[in-house]
Amino acid sequence: MKRILFVDDEPLVLQGLERMLHAMRRDWDMRFANSGAQALQMMTETPADVVISDMRMPNMNGAQLLNEIMRLFPKTVRFILSGFADQEMIMQCVGGTHQFLSKPCDGETLRNVVGRALGMDAWVNNDKIKGLVSRMESLPSLPMLYFEIMDALGSPETTLDQVGATIAQDPAMTAKMLQMVNSAFFGLRRQIINPTEAVLQLGLETIKSLVLGIHVFSEFEEVKDSPFSLEKLWMHSLGTAGTARRIAQLERQERRIVEEAFTAGLLHDVGRLVLLANLSKQYVEAINQSKETSVPLIESERKVFGASHAEIGGYLLGLWGLPIPLVEAVVFHHHPHDCQSQAFTPLTAVHAANVLEHETAPDPLPFLRPELDRQYLAQVGVLDHVPIWRTLPVGGDSSD
Repeated sequence: MKRILFVDDEPLVLQGLERMLHAMRRDWDMRFANSGAQALQMMTETPADVVISDMRMPNMNGAQLLNEIMRLFPKTVRFILSGFADQEMIMQCVGGTHQFLSKPCDGETLRNVVGRALGMDAWVNNDKIKGLVSRMESLPSLPMLYFEIMDALGSPETTLDQVGATIAQDPAMTAKMLQMVNSAFFGLRRQIINPTEAVLQLGLETIKSLVLGIHVFSEFEEVKDSPFSLEKLWMHSLGTAGTARRIAQLERQERRIVEEAFTAGLLHDVGRLVLLANLSKQYVEAINQSKETSVPLIESERKVFGASHAEIGGYLLGLWGLPIPLVEAVVFHHHPHDCQSQAFTPLTAVHAANVLEHETAPDPLPFLRPELDRQYLAQVGVLDHVPIWRTLPVGGDSSD
């Protein structure tokens, strides 16, 4: 049974939550704390799988509490529940919070978001990896783009469209923007999957606060003796995104799937960024094992870490509450048949685009090069379309 801890300094609110979620008693061991101090004491006695905290509490607010829980209990999934739209306080908890929930929050929403977060165990059931991903405050980004965006934000002539276009070039910043704009805190009626739309929804001031207040744009130190570089990963991700979008367009998919294919392509290797930034020595070990044994890198990753970069990346994006099609495309892009879907989805486009981009790489590494899942593509009914996809220019057409 999963343990859920609710934290709020208003007894009536806690009583209302307990009544509202009474039907979940068989599935959740629910506990309630009326202060940050009490919550930490309860966590010390019996750590919870999920903590949902109100933002505004005396002595220790929700942001401070969740940041402390992140430090002490990194495997715990963390949610902020607030009805107070204070931008400064929101910025305090970006690093320590997986998702934002608006207050009041109905029971169905709580059940769905908590259930989905707990459901990530089905993809990455490894405590070490869950602990690593759960305490991630940021993902590395290209220093070049960092300076480009900072210069743009410093110019009064910069438009939101221009900032969005720049952010769209970077997988890490795209992921963070989508995490923010798709959170329940903002209460949007539909999910946003395009970084330019995310900028338009959040506004320039929030973007400035994010860039200045969190470490998404921290400089990335190259790993010594590794064949990977951030620039290579960036170029491959952009190429995969463009090719995936063009494939979806050729298949005459609706605009939503086309845009999801582009974004999923941009984020498909986000797990590699996590590993390179946090477990670089072990990742070099996995790379060397692949080179020496001619085993695909994804298999060496599972041997060293207990999970592949695809599963790690998908787990992170799932915790952030990104749309399911994006998460599926990231988790299964090497083995799409495991998704058990026979319809064309963003996964179809990203799987094929990733393979095609590796085939055209100027300095391909044999142990990195994936293969097309021909059985899966045949089930979807597009296997005979692959020769046409191979005629696409490198990177596809990343324009609208």
